[in-house]
Amino acid sequence: MPRIGSTPFALPDFFGATRRLVLANLCAYFVFLLAQFAAPGVAVGLYTAFAFQPDRFLHGGLWQPITYSFVHIGLIGTLFELLSLWFLAGFLENYHSPSWVTGLYAFSVLGTAAASTAIYACGSTLGFSAAAVPIAGCVGGIFGLLMAIGLLYGDVQFLLFFTIGIKARYLVAIYALIAIAMLFSEQRMYAFAQLGGALGGLIYLRLAPRRGINLAFSERWYGLRNRYYRWKRRRASRKFEVYMRSQGRTVRFDGQGRPLDDDPNDKKRWN
Repeated sequence: MPRIGSTPFALPDFFGATRRLVLANLCAYFVFLLAQFAAPGVAVGLYTAFAFQPDRFLHGGLWQPITYSFVHIGLIGTLFELLSLWFLAGFLENYHSPSWVTGLYAFSVLGTAAASTAIYACGSTLGFSAAAVPIAGCVGGIFGLLMAIGLLYGDVQFLLFFTIGIKARYLVAIYALIAIAMLFSEQRMYAFAQLGGALGGLIYLRLAPRRGINLAFSERWYGLRNRYYRWKRRRASRKFEVYMRSQGRTVRFDGQGRPLDDDPNDKKRWN
């Protein structure tokens, strides 16, 4: 049975989508950190503008479902998130393409924002109080990656706290139970958003191609282009048939615009 983390501080290779995601989050963290030291007022403005707030999103902040995942406050929390992102994304990238991992992470991040928006909108519609708690950090994306590992590689063993061996599916169940328990605390909005990230990852696993959305989009695009070229060839063949009939000759083409010959050895087949 495969085991991940057989040595205390073993981490996957730092490459591809994993490196891009970790470095992007790390750069964003240092930008906010420098803003806090240089101009605290600017830092507050950046947090307000880029953290996800359902009420602001519903009133035009359409960029927030993506930008909030790059907003990190606090050294310990950011360190834990980025190490988890490195470990989980790096593990998945050993078996899947970088575009697939990026798509999974993006769907999980969007699922987190969608869950937060849903609970806020439902609260406003049904008349009970649902505070528009700002959401920041990439925990939702991490939950989606963890969900993917639990579903696809449930028998893989991780070392919990670097000492206790536990299967991936049980690790996912433990995190899900913790998030469900948090629904009854003051952090219920964060917990619901994290579950939304797991749901986003699940939807991606069920609907997205294994080789990634970019490749699927390019295949669909080239398929449309090829169908257009085949349509042009069929149209040109029909025009050529009409022209040859006007010249007193008969030619035939199949449905793909390719010439049909009754007898390939007949030299008068164009007559």
